[in-house]
Amino acid sequence: MRLYHHSISSNSRRVMLAAEYMGTPLDLTDVNLMNPEDRRRLAEINPNCKLPVLQDGEFTLWESCAIMQYLADRTHGQTLYPDNILTRADINRWMMWACQHWSPAIGTFTFEHIWKGLIGQGGPDADVVARAGVQLAQFATVLDGHLAERQWLVGDKLSLADFALAPPLMYADQAKLPIAQYRHIMAWYQRVRELDVWKNTEPVW
Repeated sequence: MRLYHHSISSNSRRVMLAAEYMGTPLDLTDVNLMNPEDRRRLAEINPNCKLPVLQDGEFTLWESCAIMQYLADRTHGQTLYPDNILTRADINRWMMWACQHWSPAIGTFTFEHIWKGLIGQGGPDADVVARAGVQLAQFATVLDGHLAERQWLVGDKLSLADFALAPPLMYADQAKLPIAQYRHIMAWYQRVRELDVWKNTEPVW
């Protein structure tokens, strides 16, 4: 199986965390989204022109959480995505929540404070950041409450849900995310950051 990715991409990091933790072998191809030729080749396998993309023989799969689930289903003995239907439903809930609510709110901060300047579009827009702050506060409150009496997002074990929600936080300082007051989120995030797989998937610029 071949994964098209880049280490600075939080979506790519989701897949790398899951694959490394499960011991799932992947052939890796780096894609530089700042390179026009790389973007052209990426568009040939993903019409959205986004990372990551998995190719398994003739099958091509994009969307990071879908790739994580697929790899888990292919990996015998993995523990991140148990067979129990209720546990899987709970994990799925948080992975979808990450894509629909958590990541978009954080992504606005990341774009405004990091990527926008790198692509020559100027500094952050205060109004855009303010609106994103309202959204992030809403969803961070939900997550912080959920984690108040839990070590991990689902049950008492690390799961795909944790690897779906943690990577968007990887640029928290640079993106100036207003999350320091959410102590349960910060404690959970620190637990993730202490994992060997997190340290092994640090972005390379």
